[in-house]
Amino acid sequence: MSEHNVHTTEDHGHGDQEGMTKGRIWKVFFILLFITVIEFIIALWIKPAGYFGDHAILIGNTLYIALTLLKAFYIVAYFMHLKFEKLGLQLALSVSFIFIIYFIVLMLIEGGYIHDHMPQVL
Repeated sequence: MSEHNVHTTEDHGHGDQEGMTKGRIWKVFFILLFITVIEFIIALWIKPAGYFGDHAILIGNTLYIALTLLKAFYIVAYFMHLKFEKLGLQLALSVSFIFIIYFIVLMLIEGGYIHDHMPQVL
């Protein structure tokens, strides 16, 4: 009768999350700190000084977006434990996120087109 009350890590799938040690948390923390420091250096020193040249807005914004996406990956993967989930859940969330971004970009493009080609109403 007491055999059905025995809980193991295999029953609940918590065995993979034991890999999230204090050392790994600190490693991810320092990676995020490094990326943030790079963003501050670019925002406060390199971009105002004009080191990017004529393409400052394009390069600066692209670099910010790339660094922000990298930070978002680390936060979601390690601190929200998505890295330790099953592949099906990872793919479902990733594909959904990609479609949401895709639709946002489409709406921005369409909104810009409508704004540029519709007559202005006063």
